[in-house]
Amino acid sequence: MTFDSNLKSSRRNWLYSLVAGLALLLGSLAWHTLGSRRKLTKTEIDFWESAFINNLGERVLVKNFKGRPLILNFWATWCPPCIEELPLLDLFYQQNIAKRIQVLGLAVDQVSSVNKFLGQHPVSFPTALAGLKGMNLIRNLGNDKGVLPFTVVFDSEGYIRLHKIGRLTEADLRTWILNNH
Repeated sequence: MTFDSNLKSSRRNWLYSLVAGLALLLGSLAWHTLGSRRKLTKTEIDFWESAFINNLGERVLVKNFKGRPLILNFWATWCPPCIEELPLLDLFYQQNIAKRIQVLGLAVDQVSSVNKFLGQHPVSFPTALAGLKGMNLIRNLGNDKGVLPFTVVFDSEGYIRLHKIGRLTEADLRTWILNNH
């Protein structure tokens, strides 16, 4: 073999190695970005496929909230910590509309009680009635005790990011914004 043919062979091997390495790198990146992404759980899918009736009798399709971060808050008119956190949640909603953060309140209550309460203490964010179906949903979303208030944070892709049993604080909301937006 001559020096010239060794050089060509060496370059060819180097080029093959480079192409193989690049293919491996791109394949690895594609798997990491696409293949390792978890699928929505049955609980998440069921939630996004659900619908509720608001206090005006209109259907609220949960799927319409998908695509943007969502704070889902379960409350009731007979629950003092729920009532205490609603103004905080309403102010948060008003201050973060431009950041595309949504809030949905699901009342585990009677329509007459909710109408009376919202007539005296209106909120800006959408609310709907969860009724008894809400208690099952609360348990499925991570609140095995079924107590109120209960809040779940979903990211823009529909995944549950965190939840809290009990009254919300300003610190909770600030932390969620920093970690999920």
